[in-house]
Amino acid sequence: MDIKSNKRLVFFVSDRTGKTSELIAQSLLTQFDGFEFKYRTFPFITTQNDAKKVATEIEQQKLISGQKPLVFSTLVNSALQDIITATDAFVISLFSEFIEPLEEALQMESSHTIGMPHEEYDAQDYKGRIDAIDFTMKNDDGIKTSQFDKADVILIGVSRSGKTPTCLYLALNFSLKAANYPLTDDDLNQETIPEFLVPFSEKIIGLTIQADQLSAIRQQRRPKSDYSSLNKCKTEIKLAETMMNNAGIYVVDSTAMSIEEIAVNIVKEKQLLHST
Repeated sequence: MDIKSNKRLVFFVSDRTGKTSELIAQSLLTQFDGFEFKYRTFPFITTQNDAKKVATEIEQQKLISGQKPLVFSTLVNSALQDIITATDAFVISLFSEFIEPLEEALQMESSHTIGMPHEEYDAQDYKGRIDAIDFTMKNDDGIKTSQFDKADVILIGVSRSGKTPTCLYLALNFSLKAANYPLTDDDLNQETIPEFLVPFSEKIIGLTIQADQLSAIRQQRRPKSDYSSLNKCKTEIKLAETMMNNAGIYVVDSTAMSIEEIAVNIVKEKQLLHST
């Protein structure tokens, strides 16, 4: 495979936000190692003029790169989809891939409307997600602890172990109110979790990380400091793990895991899927 051929442009085309096509397509494309994908999203394509503009862009990029772009579409309107399908690209209509087999299985034609049956659900889901994000941001890094009783999950761990990005992912993708608390030197002087956290122990997940990786992460923030030294990281991690183990807290090692993997692990462990 030459350098040129392993770079591919991927289009997501949707009559809504495009998040569905992004999620499905990116999950599929992770199965193809060695390719460098560049993504472009075209949301709210609802008219033929919109679709023609996207089609023109697809054709232009085909000429520039010399490679057929990959196009993942969730367009419901068949006339709009036909415009995209007519381009010189590899076009996958995710709507057709799923809807047509379902129509056959259910012996019924779908409504072919743009999410109309789910408007009320979507509005409720959107509000829940916004509330979760708002809660998570207000309860980040131990800023507040008075609202921990309202949290769906509480992450604890040493500084820079991945608590904040994991909490935001949980809020954005699972609509979970996720708080987090950093274990500082004062906390690590004792052998169990801070007393104020004890009533919430069933909600708590511990995050840990290998010392060398933690040191590298901290070096980016405070280079050549005691805070980022390998010895300091080793000491904090050992004390934190002892504390969490003594409290019987489930611990996730974030060293070799993506934020997505950590979040899914937490959701499964705490059986939080019903909250999404």
